[in-house]
Amino acid sequence: MASKKAKGNRVQVILECTEHKNSGLPGTSRYVTTKNRKNTAERLELKKYNPILKRMTIHKEIK
Repeated sequence: MASKKAKGNRVQVILECTEHKNSGLPGTSRYVTTKNRKNTAERLELKKYNPILKRMTIHKEIK
């Protein structure tokens, strides 16, 4: 059985916490989500929960 090819403009993106990265603490807070490449050409920036810092922080798209 052949694997399906991705159709359309929806792509998977990884969001990483910016505050945690700068704090020097071990570990990372990352989320995987999808976005429409056509509607959102620039990098995503969302407020998500960081379980290590135990609060909502800004997560930016990486890669």
